[in-house]
Amino acid sequence: MKISTRELVMAALFTALMCVVTILVRVFQPVVIIPFSLQPFIMLLAACILSPNAAFLSMLAYMLLGLIGMPVFSSPPYGGIAYVLKPSFGFILAFPAAAWVQSKLIRRTNLTNFLAAGIIGVAILYIIGLPYMYVILNLYMGKALNVMQVLKIGFFPFITFDLLKVVVAAFLAVELSRRMDLKREFDNE
Repeated sequence: MKISTRELVMAALFTALMCVVTILVRVFQPVVIIPFSLQPFIMLLAACILSPNAAFLSMLAYMLLGLIGMPVFSSPPYGGIAYVLKPSFGFILAFPAAAWVQSKLIRRTNLTNFLAAGIIGVAILYIIGLPYMYVILNLYMGKALNVMQVLKIGFFPFITFDLLKVVVAAFLAVELSRRMDLKREFDNE
């Protein structure tokens, strides 16, 4: 995996941004099973701006910071290996894969590409996050919830906001790409 110094710095910037945004949002909301967060927005933006490898590394670094005990996650205990037993951890686990796939799908730095790839990135979050939630709630916590109940907890309340995050991230990525003169490998064809 080859990453330039500039990409590594940008990846670290998005890792830090993910930590800061998560901490700020958790201050202003009550503790819930799946908290509202701006994490998907930061992941979506990172995938638009960074190369696939750098986007993956930025989200992986965020996850690892939390798992080693840094208090960067959105609900108690805020960090540590025990967080893998939280129903929402599946979404955090999905961030690196979703960022990599989304970034890989962006062939040109334009709104259409950013929107389409962002929708797929969000789909990956749910494809990984919801089954993880189901397993933790049913097998670990013993809640005996069916699939529809899990969707009511982890999908329906959030999908509209996540799609809105895709749109905002795409528009912001277009502007950032223009100002930073970012190009994808196929932009020049």
